[in-house]
Amino acid sequence: MRTILITGGAGFIGGCLVRQLLAEEPRVRIINLDKLTYAGNLDSIRSELKNPRQTLVQGDIGDGELVGELFRDFRPTAVMHLAAESHVDRSIDGPAAFVTTNVLGTFTLLEAARKHWSELPEKKRQAFRFLHISTDEVYGSLGPTGAFQETTAYAPNSPYSASKASSDHFVRAYHHTYGLPTLITNCSNNYGPYQFPEKLIPLMILNAVEGKPLPVYGDGMNVRDWLFVEDHCRALRLVLERGVPGEVYNIGGNCERPNLEIVRTICRLVDQWLPDLKHGPCESLIQFVKDRPGHDRRYAIDCSKLQRELGWRPTQDFESGLERTVQWYLENSEWVERVTSGKYRRERLGLVAAPAKSRAA
Repeated sequence: MRTILITGGAGFIGGCLVRQLLAEEPRVRIINLDKLTYAGNLDSIRSELKNPRQTLVQGDIGDGELVGELFRDFRPTAVMHLAAESHVDRSIDGPAAFVTTNVLGTFTLLEAARKHWSELPEKKRQAFRFLHISTDEVYGSLGPTGAFQETTAYAPNSPYSASKASSDHFVRAYHHTYGLPTLITNCSNNYGPYQFPEKLIPLMILNAVEGKPLPVYGDGMNVRDWLFVEDHCRALRLVLERGVPGEVYNIGGNCERPNLEIVRTICRLVDQWLPDLKHGPCESLIQFVKDRPGHDRRYAIDCSKLQRELGWRPTQDFESGLERTVQWYLENSEWVERVTSGKYRRERLGLVAAPAKSRAA
């Protein structure tokens, strides 16, 4: 049996990872550490909660005493670190939480992992891995051509991406300074079932169904590379198994699309599957709004290293993945209702108040 400590295993990507591992790897035991904030939802792993190969622990990665206790009690053979504050708009409204979780929390986890690893017998030290899951946003913004590579210089433009860049650097430093066998992945935008509806795709699906405005930032031509969450999780598992310690692997879906095209495609799908909506066609709900501060124009991932060295390929193209995603949200209104019953009500986040005029003005 291998024991994997997964942080953030009740979140969107973490939940998918937990479901995959328990379904497909019978010799894996999971210690799932999640703070269960607004984006950590047990409904995403409801069936898996009954599985004796998963132990769920509600707690904070920044709690050094708890994290150390988990290493001592369960002796994990690997760490897959997904726990993070991850929404750019929220980082604009409240950057402190992103520093606390993404930077200090990662540091606390690294310290506990280093202590655990240093005390292992040599054979188990060689087998141990610490996989840190990060984002392409650490690289900044691209022009109309080109793609991010593992060697691209970091240039984060939001508090969120700055916090993730900092945590990436800490992970790298722990490998080069202490020898901790770390791996880093930087992925493009994920989408798929169970995503918290503050993100673009689920937000647009739900608003389109309910006849609410579909807010599109700026001119809608900001481009992102889209990665189906199940493909991402399979890539993470491959990197954990076969990746070289100290290396970085970019994970992308090879699906670049402007935001406006995404929204229009969602509208067409909702119109097609719900033809009796009184407010249709849904594209009439699109509203262009003031752009987000520091909004990067384009991201694109070059994942040729992952394909060449580890043999990974995405299984979903964007069209089929988006159809599966829209259909899932239309069929799972009960999950949506439960997950949105907290503070988040699909309001716009990430607005920065204009500075007050001075009295002398």
